[in-house]
Amino acid sequence: QVQLVESGGGLVQPGGSLRLSCAASGSSSKITDMGWHRQVPGKQRELVAVVTSDGDPIYADSVKGRFTISRDLAKHTVSLEMNNLKPEDTAVYYCLVEVLLSEDNGGTDWTTQPYWGQGTQVTVSS
Repeated sequence: QVQLVESGGGLVQPGGSLRLSCAASGSSSKITDMGWHRQVPGKQRELVAVVTSDGDPIYADSVKGRFTISRDLAKHTVSLEMNNLKPEDTAVYYCLVEVLLSEDNGGTDWTTQPYWGQGTQVTVSS
């Protein structure tokens, strides 16, 4: 089992910045992907940014150039630096970790279990 602790959400004006952090604990298994999704009421949760265990980042097109994700593999933490925030960035942001369950085909085919944080509110408004 994995427990996630999120921090850094809040209220910010358009054009401002926030930094989200997430710390994972409680698992002895390898954590593969780790990152952030967000959700607006009535809409599907969407990927914001994820960084893999190899350090490869993946960004939603809507945040490229504005958000930067980073990860400390040893500490099982991930952070999201959000710059030039826009009202449309307003959402509940959820930390996500993928925990490795099995590995096949020489390590190229992984089966993982997702774990979600409780979510932290980010509101961008003047």
